Amino acid sequence: MPRFLSRLAVTGTAAVLAAGLITPTAVEAAARPTGPARTLKWAALGDSYTAGVIEATGGLTAPRDGCARTTGSYPEIVRRGLGALVDLHNVSCSGATSADVDANKQSPTGRPLPPFGVDPAAPYPPVPAQIDAVDPDEDVITVGVGGNDLGFGEILGDCIALGATHLGLGSPCKDTYDAQLAGRFDRLRTGYGAMLTALRQKAPSARIITVGYPHLVPEDATRCRFGDPLQFATFTTGDLAWARTSILEPLNQAIEQIASARQDTFVDLYADSAEHSVCDADHWLDGVLTSVIPLKYALVHPNADGQSFAATRVGAAVRGT
Repeated sequence: MPRFLSRLAVTGTAAVLAAGLITPTAVEAAARPTGPARTLKWAALGDSYTAGVIEATGGLTAPRDGCARTTGSYPEIVRRGLGALVDLHNVSCSGATSADVDANKQSPTGRPLPPFGVDPAAPYPPVPAQIDAVDPDEDVITVGVGGNDLGFGEILGDCIALGATHLGLGSPCKDTYDAQLAGRFDRLRTGYGAMLTALRQKAPSARIITVGYPHLVPEDATRCRFGDPLQFATFTTGDLAWARTSILEPLNQAIEQIASARQDTFVDLYADSAEHSVCDADHWLDGVLTSVIPLKYALVHPNADGQSFAATRVGAAVRGT
């Protein structure tokens, strides 16, 4: 949820913010069609959870347009697994909302250097709405957005800043944002539904696969260490529990409901990543930082293991097209 980047830079919270996995070989085996081979046309759309963004998911792919797509993101893992069986056009972009998928040009910020500096190649020119990459004869479209529609990056940044000023006590972020959530979810549902309608109109025969978000916060928020930049830094325990039950879980439920109402596919990444949250020892998402020495940011994004997990689920759905 990349708008977290600019938010953290402004608030200056960088210092306090923060089983066996499926390999690409296994992804290839899971995704390999068993029937007659033909090339699938696939458009991968989405935000930073699709694009990869952070250093923990590899180097940047071409073109370097500021969207920060990485070699270890799940579309690229699945592409390598399927090889010549798929023609992938990956236009996912850090910071994208549903409106950036179906309507708006987006001004990407790139991948800043730690600690949250400015990408040396910035500023980047605006990129087209992602729907422009979808051909009318597309076979499959995957789309993973929604968090930025809610302003989740802004909320995360404020929760960390408020937690610091309240010395880890109470739920100051819930007190600030809880009353706003109903309106934010109404806008999400409207925008997400309009996006799926636009994608269906652009590619009437495509299979549309919506992708949810993984388990960021553990079921027991007390497992997170207050002040640890490798986890959620100064996010209070009360606010972490609130974020899980009032934002993350309803977000996935809303995406699934909207997709199901249109008979589109939903890929659930939440349930089976429950023991692999930011605060778990075997974590598939990194916290505010991936490492302190050397300093590498993560800003609460899937790491290489999290992207590999997503690749198994999305790859299986693409295979079924």
